Amino acid sequence: METRLSFKRILKLWLPLASTWLMMAFEGPFLSAVIARLPDETFNLAAYGVAFSFALIIEAPIIMMLSAATALVRDVPSYRKLRNFTFFLNGALTLVLVLLLIPPVFHRVMIDWIQLPAEVARLTRWALWILLPWPGAIGYRRFFQGILIRFNQTGKVALGTLLRLGTVITVALSLAYWGSLPGVVVGAAALSAGVVVEALAGRWMAQSIIRSLFRAPSPDIPSDTGKLTYRSIAAFYYPLALTALLALAVHPIATFFMGRSRLPVESLAVLPVMNALIFIFRSVGLSFQEVVIALLEENRRYYPTIRKFSYLLGGALLTALGLLAFTPLLDVWYQTISGLNPTLSQLAKIPTRIMVWMPVLTLWISFQRAVLVVTRKTQPITLASVLEVGGISLILWVTIYHLDFVGVVAAALAFVLGRLLANGWLFFPVWKESRRFGGNAIL
Repeated sequence: METRLSFKRILKLWLPLASTWLMMAFEGPFLSAVIARLPDETFNLAAYGVAFSFALIIEAPIIMMLSAATALVRDVPSYRKLRNFTFFLNGALTLVLVLLLIPPVFHRVMIDWIQLPAEVARLTRWALWILLPWPGAIGYRRFFQGILIRFNQTGKVALGTLLRLGTVITVALSLAYWGSLPGVVVGAAALSAGVVVEALAGRWMAQSIIRSLFRAPSPDIPSDTGKLTYRSIAAFYYPLALTALLALAVHPIATFFMGRSRLPVESLAVLPVMNALIFIFRSVGLSFQEVVIALLEENRRYYPTIRKFSYLLGGALLTALGLLAFTPLLDVWYQTISGLNPTLSQLAKIPTRIMVWMPVLTLWISFQRAVLVVTRKTQPITLASVLEVGGISLILWVTIYHLDFVGVVAAALAFVLGRLLANGWLFFPVWKESRRFGGNAIL
């Protein structure tokens, strides 16, 4: 078996996925910039941030389907079982979003618990109705994208995301120019249209692989997943789903605390814009997880080369974001590109500089999770997420209730320290597993 892996091959597999995540990362700054240029931008940006955070938490249990499909789909039985499992989750999550939108439930969560201003809550509810297709479309497209990655067709994944981005831009600009809708409605409609188009494109582009699976298993792919059962899928996937749920729970948690902080509306308005910027750099690390899974599933002796590539990539991410965060380019980004007024732009500077470490920590945890997914040891991933969410909640409580931090500054500090806690928890499980691959590094 071939044990050598070149950086060129890693790049060939990874660059289409990186471009996919970067295109998705572009959506946030673009939509924030559109909303910021429409009437009542502060309320609409705040509502967009809240609605998007809840859409993320509801879709959380399905987003790891990308990793699951990459690792598990090899033949017809595994394809059928994981597809049915995906469809079940899609339906259940859509129902959860519908239940949240029932007026008494929505009022209890948004007004009583989070204590959103009435206007922000009203706009948020509009946006969540428009985002109703979101969880199902996300699950559908991530299942088929995982199949494309498993069979080394990452270029098609990038093409699907390009169609999504084009749809988002077209819908947002059209509604903003010709309509008189609130900014949050424009943003939500563009997001919903984009993910639906991408989901349909992913299914269409995976058709040739699915047909080949039904004709006969590829001779170079082990057909050992016929034993896959719904029980074994659930046992494998449950820790991953819980991990994603916990990870994305930090957004509503941060919203809850910021609503009680100093400068609450301003913090809620700035957070989605700042997160959109940081996500551009974090997306590079997130895109690397499925690459590591696919390559280690092929040959675990590739580990040292992948690890070395990760070091170089992490250094590049830290340097690039640092140059933006600590230079006048940050004013250009927030005021000229994102459309924030000078007050909100100034408020965003300190939390952005705190968050400069997030892309590196994201790359690290993506690598760690990939190693544990390949070895089917997913329980530590969940425990790390429990620690991360608990740490974030504790830091927000201390900084807001006892130290009187501005909400968005407290959130940035909590995000970084919570993620570092999760990285530390995964250190020894990953080190233990990596020794079996011929590796012994901290990643």
